[in-house]
Amino acid sequence: MTASLPQLALFDLDNTLLAGDSDFEWGQFLIAQGVLDAQTHEAKNLEFFRQYQAGKLDIDEFLEFQLEPLTRFPRAQLDAWVGEFVATRIRPIITEPARALLRSHREAGALCALVTATNSFVTGPIAREFGFEHLIATIPALADGERGGVGGTFSGKPRGAPAFREGKVARVTAWLETLGLYWGSFAETWFYSDSQNDLPLLRHVDHPVAVDPDSALRSIAEASGWPVLSLREAASGARTDKSQ
Repeated sequence: MTASLPQLALFDLDNTLLAGDSDFEWGQFLIAQGVLDAQTHEAKNLEFFRQYQAGKLDIDEFLEFQLEPLTRFPRAQLDAWVGEFVATRIRPIITEPARALLRSHREAGALCALVTATNSFVTGPIAREFGFEHLIATIPALADGERGGVGGTFSGKPRGAPAFREGKVARVTAWLETLGLYWGSFAETWFYSDSQNDLPLLRHVDHPVAVDPDSALRSIAEASGWPVLSLREAASGARTDKSQ
């Protein structure tokens, strides 16, 4: 019989490992480039965020909004922008406690993965910034039937199931299968999240942890005896959520 691996450690990104929201920051970055209208984009984004907070987000409608800007520009321009975006918008909202938490699981021999509903074009460079080898994210489809490679343009649609709610459980399960593993391959499984929308995956692991949680998740965590922790630091200029 094969011995179990010590840990599977899964981490949500937005408002969990980040003291902010990468999708919101990407929109703000594009507004600063002069390619999105601030008033229109921010109003719609805020409405989606309110739906998300209430646990009522229509993921298909949101992804149509989230992925549409990727269709407007050549891939080379998007790639250049996303590098600047990570440097100027994301690194300032990565706290040392977040890096230390990930490091503690790595040192314990855990298989670690970033699991996020935000699309992989935006979150891939962020995963690399943290040093993740594995990213489970919503995948933006290419307009040319996935044959375009690095230079392919985006269609504005997701490819496959979004990594959202129950979709996170399904996507993690499928990823483990590609490694010849399953949930029972691990002595302990962990998931860190800030949101009630992640309850399906939180309830699927041995150790669910609420990180700077929304009010709904905080109440559930406290009633369920789950740990609640904060990774935030008081840093000037750090944005904490889409509502700011």
